[in-house]
Amino acid sequence: MSDGLLMVDKSSGCTSHDVVSRARRLLRQKKIGHCGTLDPAATGLLVLTLGKATRLTRFLISAPKVYAGSIRFGITTDTYDATGTVVNEAPTDGLTTERVAQSMKDAVGTFDQAAPAYSAKKVGGEKFYELARRGEEVPESRKEITVYEFEATGPIEDDRIPFRLACSSGTYVRSMAFELGQTLGCGAHLDALERVQVGPFKLSDAVNLDQLGEEPTAEDLPNSAWVSFDDIPLPFGEVVTDPQQERRLTHGQTVLIRELDAEEGDWIKLANQRGQLIAVGSVTERIGSSGVGVIQPRIVFKN
Repeated sequence: MSDGLLMVDKSSGCTSHDVVSRARRLLRQKKIGHCGTLDPAATGLLVLTLGKATRLTRFLISAPKVYAGSIRFGITTDTYDATGTVVNEAPTDGLTTERVAQSMKDAVGTFDQAAPAYSAKKVGGEKFYELARRGEEVPESRKEITVYEFEATGPIEDDRIPFRLACSSGTYVRSMAFELGQTLGCGAHLDALERVQVGPFKLSDAVNLDQLGEEPTAEDLPNSAWVSFDDIPLPFGEVVTDPQQERRLTHGQTVLIRELDAEEGDWIKLANQRGQLIAVGSVTERIGSSGVGVIQPRIVFKN
């Protein structure tokens, strides 16, 4: 096990960095990253990139995410989740599953979302939560996100409702819970959260690090938990090159590709005829209407 993706089921109470650190010790491999942070209290899918695959993290981290969890109404916390300090309580009289479901449906779409004060976003080299803990003013930082699906998956019980959320990368689920409470007028916070999918990768494919032996290999893992380097799906088109093109790409030189189904500026996955990933490039030019494109390798892998 050296180059590829490892699907890990993160447990509650540890940070994403903790998981990476443990994987480095367990796998005896220094070069490991991950494709999207989970809060310490959250559980679920963490996609680890190993070896050469760490150079693909930038493309994988932007994949859409799917979450399951529960929201509690009537209580607002400073962190927008169950780990925070209660800052307000309000009655939930008259709150129905139907009202909540409609408000969730109304939240589907593309809009700017503000980062929570207690988040790892940085300003001037300091994280927001460091400023918040010192009682200092936290600047507003907004980012465009897309919510593809936000729905209740069961009725309200004990002021809690289960939900499913599909959204773009960078969405703060805690903020979704907080804003839902504001809309309904009773306040709310994120009670529990589990990430069930990252792009095409699913939690059901993941392995818990506690289940691995002292010196695990790829053969020790369920087939679904390990994706070898050459089989990593990337969110853009793929081109199979001939031997001459392969030589040029490995030397950082451009190649001409006929019948290229991509536009100028698009990323392209470049493989050789043996099915090996040799580079990731971008289209720098389209030549007339002939369907020929010029591809410049941006990341080259030595096989």
